[in-house]
Amino acid sequence: MSKLYRLLTEEDSSAFCHKVSEALAKGWELHGSPAYAFDPSTNKMRCAQAVTKDVAADYSPDMKLGQQ
Repeated sequence: MSKLYRLLTEEDSSAFCHKVSEALAKGWELHGSPAYAFDPSTNKMRCAQAVTKDVAADYSPDMKLGQQ
């Protein structure tokens, strides 16, 4: 059994909410509070949310976390 970790990021838009909602629908759980920061290179706000998931497999760096 392994606990997997992902940090989901996106511009502050509905796309971010959909990305987090999709992860939750696939069994990922929220980990901590979301973060919100200004990206001066794009002149836009960005959001981040950590998620974790317990899986019945040994961790490997080759895992495709988005497919778990």
